[in-house]
Amino acid sequence: MQNSQPTYMSVPPSGQTHLALKAESISKYFYMPEKFQVLRQVSFEVYTGEFVSIIGKSGSGKSTLLYILSTMDTDYEGLLTLNGEKVTGKPQNALAAFRNEHLGFVFQFHYLLPDFSCLKNVMIPASRLGKYSEEEIEHKAYEKLKMLGVADQALKPASQISGGQQQRVAIARALINEPTILMGDEPTGNLDSKNTSIVFDMFMQLSKEFGKTIITVTHDNDFANKSDRIIEMMDGKIIPAQPTK
Repeated sequence: MQNSQPTYMSVPPSGQTHLALKAESISKYFYMPEKFQVLRQVSFEVYTGEFVSIIGKSGSGKSTLLYILSTMDTDYEGLLTLNGEKVTGKPQNALAAFRNEHLGFVFQFHYLLPDFSCLKNVMIPASRLGKYSEEEIEHKAYEKLKMLGVADQALKPASQISGGQQQRVAIARALINEPTILMGDEPTGNLDSKNTSIVFDMFMQLSKEFGKTIITVTHDNDFANKSDRIIEMMDGKIIPAQPTK
């Protein structure tokens, strides 16, 4: 069942002042089997603490756009600014360091290491960042698992907990380095309705209570309609915002 008044907007609500993300005229081409333009002059802004859902039919370009926004795809035209820093044109090693410090990622599949404990899985990005001691990282990891309601699963191998718990561990892992922006690619696509609701509530809490900026690609209209703002894509473009009645 869809919300009767979905917030379909390509521009952020008024009153916001701090930009978390600015995309300017992003265009993207695929060249196999022949040249095809998948994104066409995509421009929009997301403000700090917003919870934004990007929707659209398969082939609309939404996942390709998210891959560019995450800095993992650098082969595009246009400009991308994250947290006030222009990331377009940065070398790969600088982008990898930027991602590890500023961005968190949650995918449809949790990508946990099955034989590692949940705690060790959460610790991995912080160990790579190298800013804290192992004791500090372990403490931070426990705190994230506690916040997400799965601290009691910390020492279990990731393969021995439920799918919903695995996704919560994956969210804890995404948060371990205190990213300002959390990006999700179908983060509830592999979950039942109960766990989808749990994950949505966690995202909303992260946005409203902790000021995290949430940007998700989703096919789930119920999920999207409850977020702060929907950006809808079609044929590689953002559909212009409809006037509210």
